[in-house]
Amino acid sequence: MSEKKTSEMSFEEAMRELESVVSQLESGDVELEASIKLYERGAELKKRCEQKLKEAEEKVAAITLDESGQPKGTTPVEGL
Repeated sequence: MSEKKTSEMSFEEAMRELESVVSQLESGDVELEASIKLYERGAELKKRCEQKLKEAEEKVAAITLDESGQPKGTTPVEGL
């Protein structure tokens, strides 16, 4: 398990670690206390992945099209 803060992780980093956490939890070979810590870390990683996906969706939604349907630029999206 990485000690990197989830707030500093890219989507791909968070997703890889989340997959590892899920795999460890599904194996059933982890002691109770370790399982609790893994679950908590998994919840943080899930939240980070959702945040990064939302940011990406907002960026895509900000792309404007010209009359012919071709991308011509972006419009500002508040909070980005």
